[in-house]
Amino acid sequence: MEVVAVIGASSDSSRYSYQAMVMLKEYGHKAIPVHPREDEVLGQKVVHKLGELSGQKIDTVTVYVNHAISDKYQDDLIAVKPKRVIFNPGAENPKLAKALVDKGIEVENACTLVLLRTGQY
Repeated sequence: MEVVAVIGASSDSSRYSYQAMVMLKEYGHKAIPVHPREDEVLGQKVVHKLGELSGQKIDTVTVYVNHAISDKYQDDLIAVKPKRVIFNPGAENPKLAKALVDKGIEVENACTLVLLRTGQY
């Protein structure tokens, strides 16, 4: 089971981040919702700051926020040191991606939902 932090997780079922939470669980992964203003997603307590997960094993972070927001996560992403970070469509951030790669973190511009459905996750 892979541990996945979902930045931008939403309680709105029409959002892709919500669908990713559902699908990650369906595929046997532990999904941790990360959002500064949400309290609960799919009955799960939301982590308000990614840095709260520092010291825990995080395999992947999947990003569903725009670059202006994800820029603020750089220090926490480096501290959490996931194996990889997935920037979903619309969330691409070349500057942040370079900073992560420079720290040895794999970066992928892809759709988490498509990766899961096609067996490429």
